[in-house]
Amino acid sequence: MTDRPASPTPPSATGAAPHPVPSRRLLLVHAHPDDESINNGATMARYAAEGARVTLVTCTRGEEGEVIPPGLAHLAPDRDDTLGPYRVGELAAAMEALGVTDHRFLGGPGRYRDSGMMGAPQNERPDCFWQAPLDEAAGELVAVIREVRPQVLVTYDPNGGYGHPDHIQAHRVAMRGAELAADAGFRPELGGAHAIGKIYWNCNPRSVVEEGFERLRAAGHPFPGIASVDDVPGVVPDAEVTASVTGGRAAAAAKTAAMRAHHTQIAVDGPFFALSNDLGQPLFATEHYRLVHGAAGAADGAREDDLFAGTDGAADTRQHGTRIEEAAE
Repeated sequence: MTDRPASPTPPSATGAAPHPVPSRRLLLVHAHPDDESINNGATMARYAAEGARVTLVTCTRGEEGEVIPPGLAHLAPDRDDTLGPYRVGELAAAMEALGVTDHRFLGGPGRYRDSGMMGAPQNERPDCFWQAPLDEAAGELVAVIREVRPQVLVTYDPNGGYGHPDHIQAHRVAMRGAELAADAGFRPELGGAHAIGKIYWNCNPRSVVEEGFERLRAAGHPFPGIASVDDVPGVVPDAEVTASVTGGRAAAAAKTAAMRAHHTQIAVDGPFFALSNDLGQPLFATEHYRLVHGAAGAADGAREDDLFAGTDGAADTRQHGTRIEEAAE
């Protein structure tokens, strides 16, 4: 389905006609550069190609990530500690591959530092994302929500997919930000209240992940080992998946290119990839979601194939009084 052009707004005072606002607007909230490409690259490429406004908010620069290429090992946090700025460039290249022009860091680049893995000493740094006061960080997202006015939000489940503190915090900030953005009494200087119509959490159906690993084992690969199903974030029973989105060959190719752009973090080999642990896993061209807020746009028992299904181009303002986090659980 292609995007319907929005009605043009009146000319500006200078006489120049402003750009029309896309009628479909998608917001994604992620923890680090590369999370967006792994989880949602094909989805982002599809909707960007269709003319929707795709906005990515990344919460940290990923300063604590491990570095795969030996020639870039000096970027690591225990050496030059310049991985964060380098990953800003990787993210920009990935977004170019996906056709996404609106990508931002929460509060600006470097506002919140990568917290490291759960239990690491980096969790205690006062400037890390894990330590950020929730409503302060959510307020930064409210400003984006009220500017962009998305109908659809995508983020992680409450465990962040696999328990990383920044992923958990990104989930909390996304859900709280959606709630506060709809409250006209919260910081009106950030813009008019806006309620997001549909909220999805990333997930992976178990049967698809298992089949992907079967393909990997059968195909042969250059990786020293193979990951397991339990290493894949957000694996759920198939029945919990409510939407499956694909953009065809073009979106799949864009996702692969975007993942390659994150070369300090990801090694891609055809339809497979590995992170810094060198354990191969399948690269999924179809991406899956769980609708946790809003009305499904598919018949009962059927999966949506479009995250905007059932929306009419404007968010549902009737949800202003609802605690979104509570409604989703």
